[in-house]
Amino acid sequence: MKNSNQRIGLFDSGVGGLTVLREMYRQMPNESLLYFADSARLPYGTRSQTEILDFVREILDWMCNQNVKMIIMACNTSSALALEAVRQEYDIPILGVILSGAKAAVKVGKRIGVISTSATAKSHAYRQAIQEINSQAEVWEIPCPKFVHLIEQNQLYTAHTKNVALEYLRPLLNNNIDTLIYGCTHYRHLEKTIRSLLPSSVKIVDPAEHIVVAAEKELSALGLRNKQFPFPTHFYVSGSSKQFADISQQWLGYKPRVIQIPMKKPLSEMMALNPVE
Repeated sequence: MKNSNQRIGLFDSGVGGLTVLREMYRQMPNESLLYFADSARLPYGTRSQTEILDFVREILDWMCNQNVKMIIMACNTSSALALEAVRQEYDIPILGVILSGAKAAVKVGKRIGVISTSATAKSHAYRQAIQEINSQAEVWEIPCPKFVHLIEQNQLYTAHTKNVALEYLRPLLNNNIDTLIYGCTHYRHLEKTIRSLLPSSVKIVDPAEHIVVAAEKELSALGLRNKQFPFPTHFYVSGSSKQFADISQQWLGYKPRVIQIPMKKPLSEMMALNPVE
């Protein structure tokens, strides 16, 4: 049985999911939160579906042991490649960001660009979700493999980052998009750069804003909205706690206390360290 004062768990490969966390603070200030960044294994966007499923199951097992009442995949790659599978396996509400982003996009545009990790783009999860809602919508999905590393290294406003962004956005601009979806929660951190390269008429959809609305509706339906004062947010990482705390301070407005917890290495990396002869 779940109780209303239990925490909501959020996870991402790194600092990208902080965009969802901030929306939780803004829209659902009474809720207690737990955030996990799988920074030792980022970026997720270059991983196979098998690896992503393994990572997600490991994180979900750990979060369930922390006694959370709901889990939000604050990660588009996980949502694209693992959400449907794990929803059948776990007896806890699990929400992903893609459907919320797709619903928001079709309300404002018909020529929709999606910038995302390579894995999300390859899955065509956004195109499928958008065209199931509006079959007349046109969708262009662009992989942006360099963005996550630039953001995790705090290279947000450099000339190099702006040139990389222009390279990724150019085919969308050539197709006269009217709407752009951040198909990776990291990308909101580049908003000033991205916005400067787009015509003012192009609307930007950040799924982080809309997944929180969906979470609020789900918790209300289950009678699990917290009416008490929230506990402080708990932060955990699989990589460097200091690096995460240093980078996240500018987005949170405070330097969080971060606890490092170990996660297993991907099979591909273990085999690289111990090759089979």
